[in-house]
Amino acid sequence: MSTPTSLASVSLSISERVLELVDAGVSTPIILIDGRSGSGKSTLAALLQNDLFREGDSLPRLIHMDDLYEGWDGLQAGVDYLQRMILNPIVGRRKASWQEFDWSLNARGRWREFEGGTPLIVEGCGALARLAAEAASIKVWVEADEQVRYQRWLEREGNDEFFGRWAAQEVEFYSRERSNELADLTVAN
Repeated sequence: MSTPTSLASVSLSISERVLELVDAGVSTPIILIDGRSGSGKSTLAALLQNDLFREGDSLPRLIHMDDLYEGWDGLQAGVDYLQRMILNPIVGRRKASWQEFDWSLNARGRWREFEGGTPLIVEGCGALARLAAEAASIKVWVEADEQVRYQRWLEREGNDEFFGRWAAQEVEFYSRERSNELADLTVAN
């Protein structure tokens, strides 16, 4: 069930849950934040990272799916890359190493690493897939009206050249994965 609420209050609520997990001995709680493009995932993730940093001992790691996709046709490839290069190693208590996608070069770029020990927030379209959900401590689905999402897209990208192409991938992915049904929390934004 979703109820309109401020992302700031949702972030505080999730932050409390994450800190409870840390206090219970979960060294690397994994928070997945998913929803259609322009729904408010990045905003919620940034708020959550700041709330956790203010209340916790160290800065939580924030990974944007935008850094994992392989271009405008890469939603599924980004989901697979997240699972293989980041979530599987972290769940297996190993260091995760991955290359961010450089959109200006249309190729993988700089390497990143994460060894766990602090909360991990993954936000973006495709973050909440069935396999990823198994690794997650908290799963969030963010939704917004289609017109609001489209307007946010235009503000972010400056045009709608890739909007339809990306939206088609979202429809296919979410109808298959049913990400909104996997969520512990649905947020209307």
